Amino acid sequence: MAKFENLDEYFASLDDTKAATLRRVLDVIATNFPDSSVKLAWNTPQIQIEGKYVFGMSAAKNHLSLAPWSEAAMSTFADRLSAYETTKGLFKVPVDWDVDGALITDLIQARMAELGL
Repeated sequence: MAKFENLDEYFASLDDTKAATLRRVLDVIATNFPDSSVKLAWNTPQIQIEGKYVFGMSAAKNHLSLAPWSEAAMSTFADRLSAYETTKGLFKVPVDWDVDGALITDLIQARMAELGL
């Protein structure tokens, strides 16, 4: 797997559907958290606020993985995440997911509170 130098290279490696969905996720985050920044870490887009990781994402063959970097946030919103396959730290969504901006925002806010941001 190639190491991506920037976000455009990362998105160029994905099919159009995956790229479009992840771009919508990033748009929600940028709109609701204008002080956030996107960093490629572990060769995938990761969101930072004040230098702390608050959300990550990656594309797999048949799904997208979204991670709020917090088991506590995942537990807090377990009822809203019940429609998705989850692990302790991430949830999987369809590649053509109708982005739930409120869920993403709530997960990031919970992570920020956990970090004292």
